[in-house]
Amino acid sequence: MIIAIASLTLLGLFLGLGLGVADRIFKVESNPFIAEIEAMMPGSNCGQCGFPGCSGAAKALVEGHAPVTCCPPGGKALATALAARLGVSVDLSQVKDDGPRIALVSEELCIGCCRCSKVCPTDAIIGAAKQIHNVLREACTGCSSCVEKCPTEALSMKPVPVTLQHWVWPKPAAAA
Repeated sequence: MIIAIASLTLLGLFLGLGLGVADRIFKVESNPFIAEIEAMMPGSNCGQCGFPGCSGAAKALVEGHAPVTCCPPGGKALATALAARLGVSVDLSQVKDDGPRIALVSEELCIGCCRCSKVCPTDAIIGAAKQIHNVLREACTGCSSCVEKCPTEALSMKPVPVTLQHWVWPKPAAAA
């Protein structure tokens, strides 16, 4: 028994030291500017920009292969922030910004096919097969990838409802 414990301990120490040495030898240097741009993005990894996740979009933005308006969930606010950080000018006339939106399930149309939950990048849709699904508001990023997959059109994108957590003071009307 003691021999087995000692041999497993030595094996664990040897393999751990080997992994530590390999980590230092084969370390990959990353660009901190790409990490900064990626941190500005929504992080939903929805793929609407045409790149493999937000990290791919951030790399393309830094290299100049993508416009700053490439992220639909980010809207005009993200495009403006990215343009300021990258030092480029941006034309926001083509950017559609409906404000923050989340997916809602129409319970009378949902058949429980689970196609929506399989494509959700943040696992915001819960439900089992042949059961009505629901969307977790806190987890939904508004990427709308679930809406196209629903065969019964039970999912729709709605503005974020006004609750105590999302309420903001309305701006005063402009003086005439």
